[in-house]
Amino acid sequence: MALRKKHRESEVSTDSLNDIMFFLLLFFLILSTMVSPNSIKINLAKSTTKNTLDNENKPIHLAVTKDKKYYINNKEIQESNLESEVSAFSSKQIEPVIFMHLDRDLPIQVIADIMTLSIKLKCKPVLATAPNK
Repeated sequence: MALRKKHRESEVSTDSLNDIMFFLLLFFLILSTMVSPNSIKINLAKSTTKNTLDNENKPIHLAVTKDKKYYINNKEIQESNLESEVSAFSSKQIEPVIFMHLDRDLPIQVIADIMTLSIKLKCKPVLATAPNK
């Protein structure tokens, strides 16, 4: 009995390979746009500046303690004089900015009143926070 070997040619189908490559390319393109530019480490050039900010260009620092004591640029003021004091500082500036250092235990109404005051005086309010550790 003679067994004959059948000679078969094997083939690899590459029809779906184009689709797979396209989806991988698309995936990496989308992923690369989501990468934060801060994750790239760059050694920046060093410089020194001899110009300092004038008092008219410095932001207004408004601090309110837990017991509702108000401070503007480390100077204590009365709550009744808050609008006039902020207005005096903001009138000297082109685009006034108020950095609000507010105690986190303050009632929300105090924070809302300060925000309303800053918008009324056309100041840009910025809420200062502490970094997480």
